[in-house]
Amino acid sequence: MFEIRRVQGGARGRSSGSACGGFAWAVATSGDPVADMYTQTVNALAKIDGILAGLGTDKTRLVNATIYVDKIQLKDEMDRAWCGWIGDDPDNWPQRACIEARLYQYDLVEVVVIAAAPDAG
Repeated sequence: MFEIRRVQGGARGRSSGSACGGFAWAVATSGDPVADMYTQTVNALAKIDGILAGLGTDKTRLVNATIYVDKIQLKDEMDRAWCGWIGDDPDNWPQRACIEARLYQYDLVEVVVIAAAPDAG
């Protein structure tokens, strides 16, 4: 059986990341109630960096990303932050989807990723 590693989240009953069987999963929001879409995306992606690092991997190992945005009209601002974060090397670009969804309270963006990771078990 594979070992499951987890990165504790800020909410009861949830982890912000986990890894098992050579893959890592991470989720993040900004946590800043007054930031705009661009800034919330930058903040969420910085959290993703930390979660992935805690699981022994990084954004160059992403295989999938799903980004939920509260207002699809603000997608260009999210994309600006995403492209600045993911970089110019297409060898590091994951498959990505962007979905409009109602998010909790002041959140404008929620980022969910899957990355290749070292197998701990």
